[in-house]
Formats: sequence, C-alpha cells, structure tokens
Amino acid sequence: MPAIVSVAEAIPEHVLTQDQVMDFARDLFSGSFKDIERLLKAFHNGQIEKRHFAKGLEWFKTDKSFEERNNTYIEQSIELGTRAIKRCLENDLFLTRNLPCDEIDAIFTISSSGIATPSIEARIMNKLPFSEHTKRIPIWGLGCAGGASGLSRAYEYCLAFPEAKVLVLSIELCSLTFQRNDRSKSNLIGTSLFADGAACALITGDKVQRDFQKLSSIPGIRGTQSTTKRNSLDVMGWEVKNEGLYVVFSKDIPSIIEGWLKPNVTEFLRGKGIEMEEINHFVAHPGGKKVIDAYQKSLQFDPCMTEISLDVLREFGNMSSATILYVLKRFMKIGRQGDIGLATALGPGFSSELLLLEWE
Repeated sequence: MPAIVSVAEAIPEHVLTQDQVMDFARDLFSGSFKDIERLLKAFHNGQIEKRHFAKGLEWFKTDKSFEERNNTYIEQSIELGTRAIKRCLENDLFLTRNLPCDEIDAIFTISSSGIATPSIEARIMNKLPFSEHTKRIPIWGLGCAGGASGLSRAYEYCLAFPEAKVLVLSIELCSLTFQRNDRSKSNLIGTSLFADGAACALITGDKVQRDFQKLSSIPGIRGTQSTTKRNSLDVMGWEVKNEGLYVVFSKDIPSIIEGWLKPNVTEFLRGKGIEMEEINHFVAHPGGKKVIDAYQKSLQFDPCMTEISLDVLREFGNMSSATILYVLKRFMKIGRQGDIGLATALGPGFSSELLLLEWE
C-alpha cells in the first residue's frame, strides 16, 4: 500500500483568541442584527479557543481590494508553503534523515482561498531545490475536503508509480477572504470558525526503500472513495463578486451530515470488508463543533473517537483543507501496527472524501 511517512505544519505568526475575534465581530455586525448577542454565542459554543492568521487584527479593520487580498495570499502562501515542505522533509519526529527536495517526484498543491497562476508550488520551486522535472498538480475549489482529496489523489499516483515520493501541500488563508461589508449570517458564522494554516504530507509508493522512516508503524492507504451529492451546490463554497470571495455556508450542514454520511461510509467500508466497529482511529476534518457532533450522531461513534479532531479545532479553528493534516499528524504519533483508521472530510459540491488507513 502507498503509505504516509511524514506530516508537518506551518502556522501563521498572528494569534487571536476567540474573545478578541468576537469583540471585533460585535463592533462590525451589531448594526445589522438586533439579536447580535444571541448570535455571538456561536463564538463560544464552537469551543474554539484561539486561531492563527496571516495578518494581525488591525489589517481587517479597513477595506481591502480583491487585488490586495490576493497578493497577500500569494506572498503568505509561498512563505508558509516553503516552511511546511522543509519541515516535512526535515522532520526528526517521522524521519531518520532529511530527504532532499530533488527526490520528490510530484507535488499536489491544495488550496481554495486565493488564486495564483503560476501556481504556488511553481513559485516555491524557485526557492527550494526541487528537480525541474517534478510534476505539479495544483487542485483548487475543494474547500474543506481538499486535504483528504489530496491524499487520495497522491495515493492513486503512487499506485500508478510505485517508486514515487509525493508531497501533498495544503495552504489555506481563509481570513484573507473576509468581507467587511458582508453582513450576512454566513459571514458572521464564518468569522467564528475559519482560520489560516498550512501543512505538508509525504506519501510514498510500495517500491520505495523507506530507510528514512523513523516510526515503527505508519498508515498505509488501503482505498479511497469520493462522493458528490446531487443538487447541493448551495451548501458551501464561494460566491465570486467584484470585491472577492464571499462565503456560502448553509445552516443545514449538520443535518445533511447526519442523514447522508452514514450510508456513504457504510458502503465504502463494506466494499473493503470492514465493519464500523473495527475502526480504531477516526481522522476527521473538524469543520466545527456542530459538524463533529453530527459525525458522532451519524456514525454512532463514542465521543472519544473525535477528541483529537476537537483538540485541533480548539487550538487552530477550521483551516479548511489543511486541518485534516493537522489531525492526521496527531494520529500518526499514536497509531500501532494493525490499527484501522477512517479519514473523512466534507466540502463544496456537496462532497465527501473517505480514506481507509491501516497502520503497517
């Protein structure tokens, strides 16, 4: 099986507590909602304690053009992406030695919070010594499902090229899409949830001699499943306007998860000869506290199965596609040979990405 060998994070420097962001939202939205204090309860009900951002709070207090926000996205993405790659390939937690960039055969770059052509990995390749023949696969528009989808596509690449070493680089700067003049409830809820972050994972094919692997057991990928729900385009995503990207975020997401996810997961697991009771690790993208609760209710998992996802949400907020890699890193530290894991993330479409993991 293609296997995940190393995962690393790159965390933006600006830290804001949830109370600081809530006070900012109160000042901005109080004129638009008579029941603002009731709505602001979402900031604490979500159980997020702090988040990291590419810019400090003062930056968000003045209007920014789409051009200014996107230029900041490119600049910050190059810096964070470069740092995430270096930490992934020079990681003494997961690797016995540093891996040179020119051994990497392909880079899957995942993002949905800004636009860049040439894409971000092309710009990073001018800063790090990758081979000029490294394949570039930028993937845009998958939102919160993007990190899991990137792992799935890297798995398929390694099946086709079993001697390959592949990076999945996820960079999301959700805060830079913030629209001061959007006084919708979707924007208010998005302000309570979303954050910035980057992460990078190393996946290798079966024929790679993993003499650099440090952990005694790492998660192999046994299979994946992508599912898109018909007629659900309005559940989440972006609405593109002159000023930039406006968040689309339906209040029905938790109820959709409860009714739709379990049949999807059951079909996937049974196709692999696995029952739900055999799952040791639930590597779930924490879209929000209500999403985690919906996972538990739909899949009938014990709350302990989502503790790591909730911890990541509490410490970092929802970093869109990058978040599941933060969760995965923590599971890699505790996984043991023979453990079975289910990785899942949901995104625009409305879509689901599932991966079956087995520690080998």
